[in-house]
Amino acid sequence: MLRQEHNELLTRTGPGTDAGKLFRSYWLPALLTEELPHDDCPPVRVKLLSERLVAFRDSGGRHGLIDEFCAHRGVSLWFGRNEECGLRCPYHGWKYDVTGQCIDVPSEPEESGFARTIKLKSYPLIERGGVLWAYMGPPQKQPALPEWEFATVPAERRFVSKRLQESNWLQAMEGGIDSSHVSWLHRGELDSDPLFRGARGNAYNLKDARPVFEVVESPGGLYIGARRGVENGHYYWRITPWVMPCFTMIPPRGDHSVHGHFWIPLDDENCMAWSFDYHPTRALSTAEIAAMRDGKCVHVRYVPGGFRPLANKDNDYLIDRAAQKAGRTFSGVSGIAMQDASLQESMGAIVDRTRENLVSTDNGIIMARHKLMRTIKAMVEKDVTPPGVDVAHQRVRSAALVLPPDVPYREGAREALSVRPGVAPASV
Repeated sequence: MLRQEHNELLTRTGPGTDAGKLFRSYWLPALLTEELPHDDCPPVRVKLLSERLVAFRDSGGRHGLIDEFCAHRGVSLWFGRNEECGLRCPYHGWKYDVTGQCIDVPSEPEESGFARTIKLKSYPLIERGGVLWAYMGPPQKQPALPEWEFATVPAERRFVSKRLQESNWLQAMEGGIDSSHVSWLHRGELDSDPLFRGARGNAYNLKDARPVFEVVESPGGLYIGARRGVENGHYYWRITPWVMPCFTMIPPRGDHSVHGHFWIPLDDENCMAWSFDYHPTRALSTAEIAAMRDGKCVHVRYVPGGFRPLANKDNDYLIDRAAQKAGRTFSGVSGIAMQDASLQESMGAIVDRTRENLVSTDNGIIMARHKLMRTIKAMVEKDVTPPGVDVAHQRVRSAALVLPPDVPYREGAREALSVRPGVAPASV
């Protein structure tokens, strides 16, 4: 369990908080590229790290992420007119460019120079891999652009989605590095979900519900290895990389695509769960993409007009007690993503970690928390750059493989845990 002050430290990410400073060290996924589909399209509201912002794409194709509220009387610029290289407030016509600089105040003489004295807070917003990434930290510390493999493969090999999760980011992320629950919560989906079924590793998951965890440090965070016994005394290893602060990648199954997540705080009680699928060596099929759009694998179906899941706490996640009793789904909730989200949201907006009773399969979670706390302390007290900022830390893969009992997974999976262009992932 955590002391309450440590729980507060890790879960509060707004302006001025220590964990917020950590998140502001990285490029964070902010929008799907398709949310700003063309020049001068309507602006989009964005909430990140408890800051209310608005994103727009100007007449020259430049992306802007600026304070949502006009400096004049506080009107939301989401209502603004996006035209002629700027976003114009509809109330009194004040106009801003993508840097937040006010470029026109119609009521004031141009020669007064008043507009030049007004500048809204703004953050860089760049496109890579179907995602618009924001950097919210000090300009002098802006890191190199993201190098996650899913964002660098050709577009036809990638699918990216996002969904609102109504809980703090930390309990969502901790679910992402917890491999032991797969043998329980997701057992009905291993052989029914079209993006999972047919893999030999599924049987290993179901046969051994008591995995042994071995967690080791990595340059960017941790490698979390879950070991299950298989035939001939060998071990089936599923190895999840966690890269600070909130990137996780799920070990692959068969020749299916690889998937993973970012858990991005919107505020202290809500996060955006970003989910990606990709394959390093082949295009995703039409059937695979159709399944992802239909809410299979780690993706969801939405309430029309937004990114809130169709199954949500207001409708009890469309739980089907008959399917639960019959064993078609272990929890009665359909879909891997919503099975996770329903239980994580059930903990409350911010779970009280002082009441936990952790066991050996929680070693990855325990070590991740301690690494986060150590990193925040070093960053705040000594200005140490946190792990994961260096793009070399981002060139990681998850892996699933069978190894002899005398081979440590960190040794046996050494090459498999690094990005190797043109080489398929290690999978079972």
